[in-house]
Amino acid sequence: MTGDSPQPSVEARAISKAFGGVAALDAVDFEVRWSEVHALVGENGAGKTTLCNILAGIYRADAGQVIVDGVERDFRAPAHAIDAGIGMVHQHFRLVEPMTVAENIHLGWPETPGVVSQRTLIDRTERFMSEMGMHVDPTAKIWQLSVGEQQRVEILRVLARGARVLILDEPTAVLTAKEAEELFAVVRELAASGLSVIFITHKLREVLAVSDRLTVLRQGIREITRPTEGATAGEIARLMTGEERLLSVEHRVVTGESTLELRGVSALNDRGITALHNVDLTVRAGEILGIAGVSGNGQTELAEVICSLRDLQSGSIAVDGADVASMSVRAVTDLGVGHIPEDRIGMGMVLSAPLKNNAVLHNYWTEAFSQGLTLDRQEVIDFAKRLVEAARVQTRSVFATAGQLSGGNQQRLVARREALAADRLLVAAHPTRGLDVNAAQEVRATVLDKRDGGCAVLLISDDLDEVLLMSDRIAVMYEGRIMGVFDAADADREYLGLLMGGHTPAEASR
Repeated sequence: MTGDSPQPSVEARAISKAFGGVAALDAVDFEVRWSEVHALVGENGAGKTTLCNILAGIYRADAGQVIVDGVERDFRAPAHAIDAGIGMVHQHFRLVEPMTVAENIHLGWPETPGVVSQRTLIDRTERFMSEMGMHVDPTAKIWQLSVGEQQRVEILRVLARGARVLILDEPTAVLTAKEAEELFAVVRELAASGLSVIFITHKLREVLAVSDRLTVLRQGIREITRPTEGATAGEIARLMTGEERLLSVEHRVVTGESTLELRGVSALNDRGITALHNVDLTVRAGEILGIAGVSGNGQTELAEVICSLRDLQSGSIAVDGADVASMSVRAVTDLGVGHIPEDRIGMGMVLSAPLKNNAVLHNYWTEAFSQGLTLDRQEVIDFAKRLVEAARVQTRSVFATAGQLSGGNQQRLVARREALAADRLLVAAHPTRGLDVNAAQEVRATVLDKRDGGCAVLLISDDLDEVLLMSDRIAVMYEGRIMGVFDAADADREYLGLLMGGHTPAEASR
């Protein structure tokens, strides 16, 4: 990764873009060189994804120029950008869910044969995955995969299309530290071969680990472009936010009766395969139990069975002694259970609905909002305004649709809404995925406030750093089994990593 070539691969000159009269980008200059990894950082809503969507042909700029390899381009569709050698891996997936992994990867791949069998597709996909160092079952349909597995397919699909300029939008949001390092190795190899990589991330350690240069956007304006060498995480955070905030967490040892209790829980995944094997877990009031594990090892199914979104095959689940396994989702919610889902778009929101409706998705039937068969419209609006203010959601109105929010603002809204519903238990699945530094701190502070107020919290995260920071106790999951449960004070990162990889406690202790 030299980054020394004087010829930029892509230039954005004085790019401006507004949505509904609100400026997302204001005369932004940005360039990426051949053979470099260029990190693009900033808070949610700073304009990072908007800028890259313009480079990828998804949006058209209101003003400014896009120049690719010295030639001005006018992209009117993503296909035009692909033809120019620019490919983007999106934070929100663009896969065809009813199709298999192999079929998705071959869509748009120039080398895909005109006539091909399923066996050939699978074999070609397996070979390509081996070359890239990432693997997903090529025969699985997209809807059957975990969020993390779907992200890997997205990355593989764009790489297969031969992009010379690769835009990665939060590519490690669902990867473990080991998987992220493997991705970094792929990124470095791509840059060393002469390609350009634009790396959008909120994880400042990743900026320092993988990039040659970095650009900071703040409120649609370019703050700085500089070499990564010599930069610090604190400096980048201050440029992004104007302040540096640190979250202090006091780990607890909590005793007493359990709020959530799982005994012998087994459940199937969407493919009819056992995803949870005889799981025993206890979460007490006033503690956070963190679930550490590589994506796709039963975490999704665990959250869903607790919240009555998935049937049990065997075992029992109790919240404050009440058997919830046979309850409806509404009944579980009425017990005081909140659920921050891992897929905020698919499960947490209705993108086409206004914020005011999304604000009351989990309690619209209560006396506070319901008058017989009708809703108290003004009370819903007032509650939504309070929720938006408390969650610091950036929007022009509670009448705007949820789909108009940035990903970070969507997550803020869902997290605060579910925390309000969680009187007894909060199931938080990847609550800070895709969030910038400040937004992540705010969501984590919300989760800690629930714990400190006596709520039991089950925290599921692919980010081991987050699990170690937030948890009072940590349980490791591998292939749907609990490999061990530890007090946070006794947790060792290397030991946990071995358990996450499938080693038994005896093997990991050697």
